[in-house]
This record gives sequence, C-alpha cells and structure tokens, in this order.
Amino acid sequence: MSGATRNDDLGYPIVVGENLRDDVGAFLRDRGPVGAVLCDAHPHVRATAKKIAALAGGSPVIALALGESRKRLATVERVLDAMVRAGVERGSLVVGVGGGIASDLFGFACATYMRGVPYAHVATSLVAMVDAAIGGKTGVNLDSGKNLAGSFRDPVGVFADVAALRTLPPAALAEGLAEVVKAAIIEGGDFFEMLEELAPHPFARWPLTTVIEAAIKVKTMAVADDRLEAGSRALLNLGHTFAHAIERASKYRTRHGAAVAVGLRAAGLLALRIGRFSEAEHLRVLALLALLRLPLQTAVAPEAIFAAMSGDKKKRSGRLRFVLPRSIGDVEYGVESPNRTVRAVIARLREPPESFRARR
Repeated sequence: MSGATRNDDLGYPIVVGENLRDDVGAFLRDRGPVGAVLCDAHPHVRATAKKIAALAGGSPVIALALGESRKRLATVERVLDAMVRAGVERGSLVVGVGGGIASDLFGFACATYMRGVPYAHVATSLVAMVDAAIGGKTGVNLDSGKNLAGSFRDPVGVFADVAALRTLPPAALAEGLAEVVKAAIIEGGDFFEMLEELAPHPFARWPLTTVIEAAIKVKTMAVADDRLEAGSRALLNLGHTFAHAIERASKYRTRHGAAVAVGLRAAGLLALRIGRFSEAEHLRVLALLALLRLPLQTAVAPEAIFAAMSGDKKKRSGRLRFVLPRSIGDVEYGVESPNRTVRAVIARLREPPESFRARR
C-alpha cells in the first residue's frame, strides 16, 4: 500500500490518504470482478468513477443525479434496473463513488440486489469520509421521515481520497465539518482541542488526513461496540434528531451539514435545560461552530420542526429519545425530555445564540 493509512477496526479496510489510485487498483484486483461502478453524476465524481472503471478493466459506469430529494425508493429502483442491464451478477463487486447520499443509496441498492452483492465505496465528500460510508448503515427517505427505509450491511472496503476534497467549494467542505465537530464532542480531549486550534485557519492549511483519521476512529469504535445500533452506537446521532427534523421540515432545502450544526446547538441547549451540561462548555462548542462558519440558527418554523420529529426512527414507545452531552468527551444516549422543553429549545433556534448577540 502507498503512504495511506488503514483502519481495520470493523473487519474491512478503511483507507485514508492522498491520491489513492494505486490502493484502489490493488483492492479491485484482489476483490474483482467489478460488475459496475455507480456514481453521482457531478462532473468531478463521474471523472473519478471513469478512472476506477478503467482500473477494473472497463466496467460499466452508472451515473445518476443525486440529492436529498432524490434519496428515495424510486431512485433505488432505477439503480437496480441499471445494474441488471449492466449484467451485474451475485458475485460481482460493485463500487460506489460519491458523497454521503451516494453511500446511503448505493449501499442500500447493493444490499437488496439479488439479496446482496459486495459493495465498496470511494468517498468524495467529507461527510462520506468521516461518517456515511463507514459502519454499514444504508437507507433512503420516505415521506414520513428521513432514512426510514434501509438495512445494515457492511461495505467490503472504503477509500477516503483526501485529494477529492480539493475539488469541493469551501462551503461544501465546511458542511462536512459539522460531522467532524460531532465526533470531536463525543471524543473530547486532544481531538476537540485540535479543531479549536485549526478553526481560525484556512482549510488549505489543515492536516485534513489527520482530522479525518481522528473522526473515523470515533466512528469505528462506536460501531464496533454496537454493530446494529441496539445501544451505544446511538451516540453517533448527537444533534441528529433535531437535524433530521430541520431537513425534513425544510423539504430538504437545508443541507445535512448545516442542519447538523444547528442540531448540535439544539442538543446543547436541551442538555442545559435539563441540567446535564455546563454553559461554559456549551459556549465552547458554539464558538467552534461559529469559527467554522457553520450556521447556528434556522428560519424553519418551530412547529414544523417539532411535527417532523414524529417520524424519527429513534423513538421508543412513541417517545422521543435524544443524544445529549454531559461534557465535551462525555455524551449519553436515550435521554427523554418533556415535549414542552423540546418545543422551547426549538423555538430558540430562530434566534442568534446569546453569546454572539452583542457582536452583531
């Protein structure tokens, strides 16, 4: 392998590095034959997919325009039909190329095609590299809620080519950092402090490989302890109950990373209200998000956000359960809160955080 690093905590390689062409090529030679390469239709992503298909000996490339509004069962059916036309067989390896939505949707398609074909993902976004492509959670949205149709099925390999991030606009890269901040709140310590030190500097000066590796380690440790999210893996949903509701209530006009950033603020506010978090640490999280130019408020109507929570898959016996911080580096899951308290927190999300009001 090249100078890339490899994480095998989950029993399959998660490779991180710059320009992973040789690593991907070696993997495909070992795992082949490749039945198809699936990709987002974005020009940069399609170009990467064509290179991978060439490494695989000219496998067919299936490109689809993706987005949160297209992360639906109808799109999965289109992928499955295209795989049939491409001649993908049960023993074929399928490679997906793209960001978080591609990982969720293509992974789900491969989990269902002929009752399951092996799937590897080449991540081209920060969200995919640190979160979506790892851990085997696949799925799509229903009218009733986000990611309500899906399955647990591990990929056979994940490749995070940091060079791909240089093709992203700064806003897209910043969006992915919301998931990195989430991981740092869970881990605490040196990881969170590293982000605080890096946040004032341009992304071009960041050691992105080191940051991605740290976030992946948080994810793999949580998944290894709880593969099917029966308990502690839920820690990775910090901020996501609010975030998914914001996305759905906005009809997915709010991007996932932006919703997660607001959701992290909301989780901190709820933890403060029920006495589980200190104001000093809450403000420390907000300061980091602000330095990364991530949003801390939303214009989506509070009632619409609360109503959208009714479709959250983490409910138990009809009651919402939240993942909340007790401190940076100490997060708990399965926390219930009265609806009136949740509503009060959501109402605050239309306002700037108190610590920043005086500056604006």
